[in-house]
Formats: sequence, C-alpha cells, structure tokens
Amino acid sequence: MMMKKKSKLFVNCEEAVKICDKSQYNEAGLWDKIRLKLHLILCGGCKKYSSSNSKLTSLCSKAKLNALTHQQKEAMKKVIESESAK
Repeated sequence: MMMKKKSKLFVNCEEAVKICDKSQYNEAGLWDKIRLKLHLILCGGCKKYSSSNSKLTSLCSKAKLNALTHQQKEAMKKVIESESAK
C-alpha cells in the first residue's frame, strides 16, 4: 500500500480554511499565504469563505466591540437570578 505524499505547494480545503483563519489574525507566514492564494484561485468555495471572513473581520473592527468585565457579568447574573426567583 502506497501512502500519498503530501504536497508542499497545494493545500486541501481544510488546510486552506485554517490558513485563512490564521491570516485573519496576522498569524500566517508568507509561505502559508502563498499556498492559500494558490488554493483560492482554484477553489470557489474557499474563495467565498475567505471573502466572508474578511468582511466579518472588517465589520468587527468597525463596531469596536467590547466585552463585559468579570464584575459586570457577575452583577448581571445576580440581577437575573433575583428576577427569576420572583
């Protein structure tokens, strides 16, 4: 039984999605970005995913989202518990 040799240039869709996600957070290296670009030329589905990913990142940046602090979460939890006990 022969094992299929893994290509260093071409990536499958699963790897492309991982690279796309890493690229979104500036964690992908140059070689990975090149491999992703090549894959996106050949794969319409991943190209659409990459485009949607970019739009989502842009929207999140523009929205200036902020998370609640631990204290704020605990305060909300207490209010919800007291209201639901009534």
